[in-house]
Amino acid sequence: MSRERVAVALSGGVDSSIAALLLKEAGYEVTGIYMRLWDCPDSEYQALRIQNICRILDIPLHILDLQKEFERHVVDYFCLEYERGRTPNPCTACNQHIKFGFLMDKALSLGADYLATGHYARVEHSANGYHLFKAADIEKDQSYFLYTLSQERIRHLLFPLGNNTKAKVRQIAKEEGLPVAARSSQDICFLSQRNYRPFLRQRFSPSPGEIVDARGEILGHHEGIAVYTIGQRHGLGVASSKPLYVIGIEPENNRIVLGGERELYSQRIMAKKVTWVATRAPSGPITVTAKIRYRSNEAVAIVSPSGHCEQGEAICDIWFPHPQRAIAPGQAVVFYKGDEVLGGGTIEGSEPVTLGKKQYVAATEL
Repeated sequence: MSRERVAVALSGGVDSSIAALLLKEAGYEVTGIYMRLWDCPDSEYQALRIQNICRILDIPLHILDLQKEFERHVVDYFCLEYERGRTPNPCTACNQHIKFGFLMDKALSLGADYLATGHYARVEHSANGYHLFKAADIEKDQSYFLYTLSQERIRHLLFPLGNNTKAKVRQIAKEEGLPVAARSSQDICFLSQRNYRPFLRQRFSPSPGEIVDARGEILGHHEGIAVYTIGQRHGLGVASSKPLYVIGIEPENNRIVLGGERELYSQRIMAKKVTWVATRAPSGPITVTAKIRYRSNEAVAIVSPSGHCEQGEAICDIWFPHPQRAIAPGQAVVFYKGDEVLGGGTIEGSEPVTLGKKQYVAATEL
């Protein structure tokens, strides 16, 4: 009986290397696959590192050039969202379009039964389909970025690290003689530094505009809405006797709106591009826990499907009994039931608690 074949997406990091090792030890026929996504100073070093990993593991390597696709679906999207006054989620976009889109299609076309990655998440199969769960190591859990997975995609996925801790993965790597980086990789792979603003300025010219308060009174001027995010406090360029935060971004007026701490809180979110992993959209309101950003805590929420927008995308209304701070349009809101990821969507706007009506919403109205 022939062994099942799996292509492992190798990045040169310890996680994907150990994913390949564990699958080989489990009896799979393993092939490494490396995506060329973005030219950077250490691209050649990274390629050599991956070749060395494949030599140690004694597995073949296939190199795939996805630079054009990455530019279009991740980098261009990243810049356009900031230009529109929104906060993008490039890791989710990369997972949806690149890793579990173009890369998976290529892996399957090469004869693989599965694609595997070094993500910290778990997939389980039951009588009613495939289910996505948080990783055992909650500190490293990446299920938030995977909510767009469909049944067609998830059935071809393996996450070998889902039941491991990062400490255990590093220990295995040292024992097996696989390279272990001194520190984890950066959050956004195509940025050479954490500050994304210089990168945006290279891609488009910002347009100066007004900084106002919630009443519309001018407090100062900005150099472009792209360098501001909801909840930002520092670098506003406005003098004030009390702390001020960005509570809204108005791309249609090219204005930044500032306010106090309490004006950052919202109870209602409108979301678009809503998808569900293992179930169909509920017919009515359901109670879940939800995260409004990767590092936020889960909070109880009521999700109510609202049909579809003109573009055919599913939309929903999310209400939090306890107000949430600094909800940023463009980010993902992800729904959970215990450890299971139910689905999620892209935040389009929110309703400030103190105003009682939609105002200074940094997105297109639903």
